[in-house]
Amino acid sequence: MKSPPATRRIIETLAALYPGADTELHHRNAFELLVATMLSAQSTDARVNLVTPALFARYPDARALAAAAPAELEPQILSTGFFRQKSKALVTMAQILVRDHRGEVPADMEALTKLPGVGRKTANVVLGHALGVPGLPVDRHVLRVANRIGIAEGDDPVAVEAQLGARLPPSLWTLASDVQILHGRRICRPTKPLCDQCPVADDCLYFAALSRETRGTAPVARPKPTAARKYGSKAAVTTRAKTSVAAPARRRR
Repeated sequence: MKSPPATRRIIETLAALYPGADTELHHRNAFELLVATMLSAQSTDARVNLVTPALFARYPDARALAAAAPAELEPQILSTGFFRQKSKALVTMAQILVRDHRGEVPADMEALTKLPGVGRKTANVVLGHALGVPGLPVDRHVLRVANRIGIAEGDDPVAVEAQLGARLPPSLWTLASDVQILHGRRICRPTKPLCDQCPVADDCLYFAALSRETRGTAPVARPKPTAARKYGSKAAVTTRAKTSVAAPARRRR
């Protein structure tokens, strides 16, 4: 894996490519971001952003949502998928916030991950983007980009989060996630990545191996199968996406 200075340089290069990188989920406060992130499981940010304006108008805070019935919520979030599980998780989450946290979203990883439907990735999104606490969300895009470049290695989001966190100062954790997500969506795609447009291609293990294969030379120090090359195929990326992004029904995201 890359050294801490190299990792920081790569993240800063990507940050220059995506100035103002941020979560693409629309929100005005921590409660709205928590709800939106829970809804984004097995959905897209764009789809969630179509649903949340009316949802937040009707349920502007935890107390309002806690008083709702799951069946009342279901038709409003239908298009995000898994609407029955999500509606139950959202209402129960709001009730716990009211009961245990005076209606506020706690700025604490342990407290957040005790909420139904909230796993470490969701908690990191809320901590880093709405509560001012360093958080490094690892989704399928971060897994793919980090493994391909060589700034992290492995399938486990928690392990990759730890590897990146150890190589970057906490002040860059959330930014590192944001720029890798955008890079994974726009350039470092699961299939047919746009390597010719990538500003960190010279640092990328995947690109180096691909270049050697294109030249027809025997690869030297080929990246391990569990790292950069593993994320070069559609099947591998699809498998990892399924294992790293959990469905919201009684499973942590």
